[in-house]
Amino acid sequence: MNDTITLALSKGRIFEETLPLLAAAGIEVGEDPEKSRKLILPTNRPDVRVVLVRATDVPTYVQYGGADLGVAGLDVLLEHAGGESATGLYQPLDLRIACCRMSVAARNDFDYAAAVQQGSRIRVATKYTHIARQHFADKGVHVDLIKLYGSMELAPLTGLADAIVDLVSTGSTLRANHLVEVEQIMPISSRLVVNQAALKLKRAALRPLIDAFAGAIPA
Repeated sequence: MNDTITLALSKGRIFEETLPLLAAAGIEVGEDPEKSRKLILPTNRPDVRVVLVRATDVPTYVQYGGADLGVAGLDVLLEHAGGESATGLYQPLDLRIACCRMSVAARNDFDYAAAVQQGSRIRVATKYTHIARQHFADKGVHVDLIKLYGSMELAPLTGLADAIVDLVSTGSTLRANHLVEVEQIMPISSRLVVNQAALKLKRAALRPLIDAFAGAIPA
């Protein structure tokens, strides 16, 4: 198994949008992860396999050698590294897939601009605590961060928080819950991450994959 290349992917949008990049490298995944109960999927190449993990676990699998490479959102990578660039991970490519943005959102009737004046303090709900903390610290805004794992939109509606920090794609979920995007923190896309030891030990096998991915990145 030492000669096998293991790619860590998460189900959903990242998996689907990685498939064309794999195809450019001549790799086809043998089973549909939405229909299979398997967590390790074979490909048409005997030396390449795909492991299915939670999106937040991709950097951990790659960093500690559970996978040789993986695809993870910039949001996940920043949180994994505590808000800084992920250590122990080589990030050769911005794949420009699964694009969205990290934003602050609040109720339609909440005066966010007035609330974040220098020295003010607001309550913010998010699962991206490192990114949120850094963003508001840079603005000189004091925040009480409330960590949630789902249904962020509920927090301002129930009075749990004044605002949320979350990923936004179309904004339709915000609008449906009477929230408005009040500030964009950063654009988010998915990155290729590679285990640094694997890059040395399996360079002959990994480099063609990385080059194929690079050539297939969407414009």
